[in-house]
Amino acid sequence: MRTRREMLAMSAVAVAAQPPSREARMKAPLTKPNGLNLVVLVADTTRWDHLGAYGSKRVKTPSLDRLAAEGTLFESAYADGLPTIPCRRVYHTGRSILREKRNWWRPLDPEDITLSEAFLKAGGATTGLIADTYHYFVPNMNFHRGYMSWQWIRGQESDRWMSGPCDAFDPSKHIPPHMRNQQYESALRQYVMNTSMRKGEEDYFCAQSCRAAIEWLERNARQKPFLLWMDTFDPHEPWDAPPRFQKMYRQDYGYERYLFGYGVRHEDIRESDYPIIRDLYAAEVSFVDHWIGRLLERIDQLGLRDDTIVVFTTDHGTHLGELGCVQKTPGLLNSCVARLPLIVRHPDKKYAGKRVKGLVSAADFMPAFLAMLGIQGLPGMDGKNFWNLAESAGARNHERVFTGMGGFCAVHDARWHYFQNIRPGDLGKGPALYDLAADPGETQNVAGSHPNVVAELRGLLADRFQVKLPPAEGAA
Repeated sequence: MRTRREMLAMSAVAVAAQPPSREARMKAPLTKPNGLNLVVLVADTTRWDHLGAYGSKRVKTPSLDRLAAEGTLFESAYADGLPTIPCRRVYHTGRSILREKRNWWRPLDPEDITLSEAFLKAGGATTGLIADTYHYFVPNMNFHRGYMSWQWIRGQESDRWMSGPCDAFDPSKHIPPHMRNQQYESALRQYVMNTSMRKGEEDYFCAQSCRAAIEWLERNARQKPFLLWMDTFDPHEPWDAPPRFQKMYRQDYGYERYLFGYGVRHEDIRESDYPIIRDLYAAEVSFVDHWIGRLLERIDQLGLRDDTIVVFTTDHGTHLGELGCVQKTPGLLNSCVARLPLIVRHPDKKYAGKRVKGLVSAADFMPAFLAMLGIQGLPGMDGKNFWNLAESAGARNHERVFTGMGGFCAVHDARWHYFQNIRPGDLGKGPALYDLAADPGETQNVAGSHPNVVAELRGLLADRFQVKLPPAEGAA
């Protein structure tokens, strides 16, 4: 049986799933911005538990730890739709994609209103998008729509930037023989070509993006209020941090340049490979932290600290050997993938050092960003303003939140994290139930011990995704 609150919440979601037209939404009167600026920093594939502010004792992230100490840290933020493009659809529109029956990996729809468009409509002065996350700009994608300026840092991963000579680059030289295969070599060859002209640390893509963001701020600091969205693909694979960051975790990786990336099969990874893979990833996280630190320093030097909100987050995390998995996998929606770091530094120092436990969905990001900027009145968003959780002790927006990726879905509340397939035949590693109170690291699948909890959460997933779930069989 559903509670009255749950029935009302589901009804509200159903209503929100049919938004007014773009024309009607654009005619809605919006309150004027309050004069604050917003800088959003997205670092793809950042595991929340690899930041010192979230409890990591091993990975060095002094810049983001300092940002958290100066701001508000949200402990229970979760992705909506995954991976890269579905996530950014949610971020830039404030709309969940979990009920959609069409392809989640697609450009912005003609009916969408983006964060930048809403900001400018309300009276914002300047907006800019800087990204080396190449998915924003590949043919037929249009995520720069509505920005006054945008800059694409070319070359990440398989971005078709450099075209040869193909036979001059050999990806097999960068990984042990037992993990090599044709798919890996095909995927990494483009990346090796793209990075062949690199001479120093400032040529790495994350560094280029942070330097471009610094230059944008230097040019636009007086054109207030402004919105800057900086999106870097690191620490996404391939894990290829500058040597000085790799040496923070290991002196010898066995290769002058060890490149772990897409194409490696899980079954080919040996237990002895996991420590090296984890160190490669840790080095990438520390590298990103360093360059974000450079950007944060410049914000302060430009005198923007007192009127600029800074947000740090990601789209999802990754597996690093848990249950024999490396990289994100739809059939294994643990919190190391689904949970997001979310840090907000507000100019008002009363928010410094706060930690918020309330549940946050990625669909809440755009409503919260607009609210923090003083902009109210845009209809048709699904999320809720997560910033009220920082403003009001005991505030709660969600009893639970949901995540989807491919043929799998997950539901999370204050105690439980549950996931399973939503399409017959996609068994993956579910159904899996984790007791977050007793097992925050999600090491024990307790689905068999709590059939009533599983039944309740299965019912909620079926309602949220509007599907008839396959029988609960399989185990993590």
